Order: sequence, then structure tokens, then C-alpha cells
Amino acid sequence: MVRLFLLDYGAGNVHSIANSITKLGHEFEWISHPDDFRKATTLVFPGVGAFETAIEHLSAKGLLQPLRDYIDSGKPYFGICIGMQVLFQSSTESPSVRGLGCVPAPIEEFSNEDKSVPHMGWNSIEFMDPEDTEHYEGMDQSSHYYFVHSYRAKYDESNLEAAQWVHSTAQYGREVFVASVRRGNVFGVQFHPEKSGVAGLKILDTWLRESESAQASAPTAVPRGLRPPRARDGLTKRIIACMDVRANDDGDLVVTKGDQYDVREKVLPAAASSSDAVQAKTAGAVRNLGKPVALAEQYFAAGADELCLLNITSFRHSPLHDQPMLAVVRAAAARVFVPLTIGGGIKDTVDPDGTKRSALEVAGEYFRAGADKVSIGSEAVYAVERLLECGGKGDGTSAIETIARVYGRQAVVVSIDPKRVYVDDPSSYPGPYKSELVYGKPDGLEKEKGKAWWYQCTVSGGREARPLSVVQLAQGVEKLGAGEILVNSIDRDGTGLGFDLALVRLVKQNVRIPVVASSGAGKAEHFVEVFEQTDVEAALAAGIFHRGVVQIAEVKAALQEAGIQARR
Repeated sequence: MVRLFLLDYGAGNVHSIANSITKLGHEFEWISHPDDFRKATTLVFPGVGAFETAIEHLSAKGLLQPLRDYIDSGKPYFGICIGMQVLFQSSTESPSVRGLGCVPAPIEEFSNEDKSVPHMGWNSIEFMDPEDTEHYEGMDQSSHYYFVHSYRAKYDESNLEAAQWVHSTAQYGREVFVASVRRGNVFGVQFHPEKSGVAGLKILDTWLRESESAQASAPTAVPRGLRPPRARDGLTKRIIACMDVRANDDGDLVVTKGDQYDVREKVLPAAASSSDAVQAKTAGAVRNLGKPVALAEQYFAAGADELCLLNITSFRHSPLHDQPMLAVVRAAAARVFVPLTIGGGIKDTVDPDGTKRSALEVAGEYFRAGADKVSIGSEAVYAVERLLECGGKGDGTSAIETIARVYGRQAVVVSIDPKRVYVDDPSSYPGPYKSELVYGKPDGLEKEKGKAWWYQCTVSGGREARPLSVVQLAQGVEKLGAGEILVNSIDRDGTGLGFDLALVRLVKQNVRIPVVASSGAGKAEHFVEVFEQTDVEAALAAGIFHRGVVQIAEVKAALQEAGIQARR
């Protein structure tokens, strides 16, 4: 009798793999006790996070040695992301912590000299032995798979024993690394099949439907030769569909979208005084553009590379009490199989009864509901202000630091809301942000010609300005441990004039982590423009997708026509 077990070591979104396996029609059980390893005939170990955290949690739960014994028994094992990395000897992330040692090689950090780290997005793979079709395990060199990691196993043909484990490689920048391992009863992948759409589900289904003898059969041993980097890696630019979610006036959660952050319909009576008109502009109902889960499914089917759900409700107490939003996350995670970012209320709070809720606790609840990343907004601004007050050192208590320490920096997105501050006379401007001044181009928008400005950070949905520039904020959150920055623009939001290229470029040039451009897109060409002129890793849109002004397929086609790599 086949008994499939999943191993949850206690961190990261392991429920995504459970959703995928359920979707494919397979039954499974969770490892809840060391004795469960003996009951398992097949074991899947998914997860994200730090190497040290994984090993320590396994040891604390008494699961590390039983895991080693299970692998040594010859029964089928499938490791995903951290589940593959623990097979190696060690990680430079935590040099004193030993892995299982099956693969005699270390896990090391990517270089960020020529690229952003983490490696985040959809990349292609290359088999070591393309002729061995029997052991493709559902993988395909023409497909793209979702990677999200800062550490990797370098492909090293001179390490003969380790090289024999390598099943496929991938390339990021000029670095060629191990994408999958396959030897004997062991199969492991660095990417996330459960977040790789239809292509990833095919891998899971293929492996789970194989007989135990097929799962435990090793590919043919062949000499491992040189694999020099190609002129171009396989990483694609990501297109992200974002849904701002809040309660309408009837208490139902709906997807909405503001014009420069105002989410209510504008109501202007035909006959009204000027003062009445101003009042009427904010008196409309919350703009309803659809139901969150239905739209999430629609965008997944349309080819969105990621989805983002931002809860823009004003929390009066801990978002852990917001059961409807958690239910939306769970429902969406069970239906879409691409990365899912959740934002809103990721901060330390105190409930009305005095119960303290940490940002880490809130994030953990979202991860368990199905989120892959959490987005932090205003709290990141306050954290950087404290960082600067303390001479550039974090105190270890911010939401960014605590979540990144447990779940890895790739799980933390910081969403920033800067706005322009115009300078009257740039030539004599004495302010502290002189090096950050942006000048309007002679051939640019009419209202920008002859002007100069810097970008000031805001909080509370853009309603309050803070004494912090966008560069200070971006560099500060990177230092605290953020893995990605989402750059919004209050000035361009809802205008359809295109992304604020100067803003996006300014942030991109001052950090070494991935950057997502947001706000202002009005047509497919704007996505081509932002990728060509700023080299950001991803671009996000909301309203133009919700209203059907631009289709995701239209954006992908425009990128490919321009020679920009996009996932099909």
C-alpha cells in the first residue's frame, strides 16, 4: 500500500504543496512523529527559509535522524528548495551547521556583483543527460520554473562525486548552479514545482504516479563535463497582477482600485456649489472591480507570473482577527499555483483585550494560509527611521528582521509609496537630497519640463509624508533584510501615463535586491519601456487588468516581440 507523507519542519508555506497534491488527486499524510517515517513509502519534503532554521527545527522535533534513516533505507524521497539543500554537506549561510551530507558539496550564496539577490523568478533548466528521457521526471527544457533563493549549489564538474548527483542545471547571471539532483531513491529540485503553474504540477504528478521502483531507480551514470555559462541566462521578466482588497460599505470583501489612492467612486451632482462638489467627490461607494478569489483564478489562467493581494482595510486590532481575509488567502492558494504575496497589517499590534501580536505571528498565519511572501508598508518606513537614528544598525525587532530571520529574506517584500517634492531652483538647492534630484526631460511630459524634484516617502496609504527619501528607504530595508522592493508612485497611480521611469531607475540603481515597478501603466508598451529602460525584474499592474484595458497575454506578446524574455 502506497503511503505518501509530507514533512513540515515548521517554517514556510508548505500548504502550497499540499494544495497542489490535492489538486492532482493524490492522498497524503503529514509527518507528525518520528515513527511516521517508518510508515511512509514515499516522502516529500518541501519548504523555504534558512538552512540553519531547517536543520535546527528538524533536530528540535527529533526528525533529523529519522529523516536520514529514511533516505538511507532506499525509499523514494522528493526534496523541494530547502528539502533539496539539506541533502548537501553544509551552507555558508551557517557554516557550523551540518546538512545530511548525501551530496558532498556546500551550498553557497549567489554573488550580487552583477545581479540582484535573491534569485527570484521564472528560469529555465538544462538536463545533464538530455538523452535519458526515462528520468526527465516531468521536467521540460522548454518550460520555465519558479525559483526563489539566495543560496545555491554551484555546478562543479571537478567534484566528481557531487557532479554525479546533478540532474539538471540553471543559470543566473554568469553563475551555473544545480537546479535538480537525482540519484538512487533521491530526487530534489531547487525551484518550486507547486508554484510553477501547469509545468510544475506536471512534475509533481509524474513523480507521484511512478511506481516505487521507478521512483527509486537512478539515472544512468555519465561523465559530467564542463558547463560554461551561456551569453544569456534563462530568467524571464515577471508580470504581476495586484488586487487591492477591502470591505465595501456592506461589509463584503471586494477588489478595488484607487485613482491616486482614492478607492471611492467619484459622485459629482449636476447642480452643486464648489464646496458641495468637493464633498461629493468622496461620497461615492467603494469601487467594486470583482471578487478576490475569482479574479485570482482568472489571472492565473491568463498567465500572470505572480499574484498580489493587498488588504487595504484599516485595522483597529490584529489582522489575525480578520478571518474573511485569511479565508480569501486560503481559497486563492488552493486554486492558483503561482507565487502569492499578501500585504496589510503585517506589524506588531495589541488586541483590545491587551493580547500582543507580533508581526512574525501575523506573517506566520498568512504563510500557513497559503501566502509565499508578505508585503510590509508603513512599518518599513518607521523601521528605517529607527535604523538611521541608531547609526545604521538594526535592533533586530522590526517586522522585516524578525520575518526574514525565520522565513528567509525572499519571503519579505517592502512596498514603498514615494511622492515627488519639487525644488524651486535646482542650481541653488541646499537640501540633503541634492544627489537624488531628478530633472524633467525636454522631450518629456509638459508638466515636468524645466522642473526638478526628489522623492519623499510616505505612510498610511500616502496620507502622511515622512522625513525620508526613497533612496534612504530602499537602502535601509535592504540592510534590514528585505528580499524585494515594490515601487509605487503616488504621482503616477491611476494616470495611465506609464511607470515613473526616473523613480524606478533611481531605486534599482541603489539596491542589489529585486525591484518591482508599479503605478501608471496604461498600455502594453509601458511594460516594454520599463524593462528596457530600468532593468527591473518585474512590473505590476492592477486597474488596467481589472477593467480589461490591457490583457496579460497582450503584455507577454509585446515583451517577446521586443526581445524581452517572458514566460509563455
